[in-house]
Amino acid sequence: MMASRGGTVRISDPQQAVAEAAVQYVAETLPGVLSERGSGEAGTVVAANGLADALEDAWLVIEAVPERLEIKIPLWGEVDRLAPDDAIFATNSSSYASRLMDERIRDKSRFCNLHFYMPPASNAADVMSDGETDRAVLDTLLRVLPEFDVHPFEARKESTGFIFNRVWAAIKRESLAVVAEGVARPEDVDAMFRLNWHMPVGPFQMMDGVGLDVVLDIEEHYAQENPHLAEGRGPSCVSTWRRANWAARPARASTATTPETPPDGGPHARMCLIWTGTG
Repeated sequence: MMASRGGTVRISDPQQAVAEAAVQYVAETLPGVLSERGSGEAGTVVAANGLADALEDAWLVIEAVPERLEIKIPLWGEVDRLAPDDAIFATNSSSYASRLMDERIRDKSRFCNLHFYMPPASNAADVMSDGETDRAVLDTLLRVLPEFDVHPFEARKESTGFIFNRVWAAIKRESLAVVAEGVARPEDVDAMFRLNWHMPVGPFQMMDGVGLDVVLDIEEHYAQENPHLAEGRGPSCVSTWRRANWAARPARASTATTPETPPDGGPHARMCLIWTGTG
């Protein structure tokens, strides 16, 4: 989405092949996005030659590494050292508040959560302060993102999972529990969601799309932050089951068929996405 207005996006990953695969995905997907929208201009997406190259002249830096603070915190320290002083910093974390990973960022007023879902199919995004974010930074994102056909919603106070993912966490929790307890199969849960709510995919198919290793990290984070959840319903009750049954086969948790979906210059000219292919 960020390359759909003629700007430049640089992708950085420790594995160059992963960054190049992301570039190829955008090349294959972007023309369809522009055609469906009926406006916009294909920008340039490149695999950067290292982090310093990716960050040069960037106005927006988006981090999307695995859901582990021990990875995110030192990375943000490195980004802070290399990035332009006026760049906006944003984490794409699915559940962690940006406040929890900003300790090595000198100017915390430019840092926030900016969580995307599954664009171009799902174009909502969460925006949330780290507690010190400059109001002008948040307002800039809320104003500019719709130009890229991304629709931002601001979480008005700190919330693990922001808005949608906080509600989604409860759905995942119960879906995992009914399968872990032997009440239903994953494909049964998915089929009922498709039939009753006319959803194109069910919870297990959605978790497949995110990546099961990432889902595991997220659910364990929720379990740590929510020890008050009822016994037998918290993420911890299915952690062992998930490790044995999901981590061993990270490609799919559901056995249902997932429908095939394609899973201006100015200040918008250059962005850097720090991305990993894990999930």
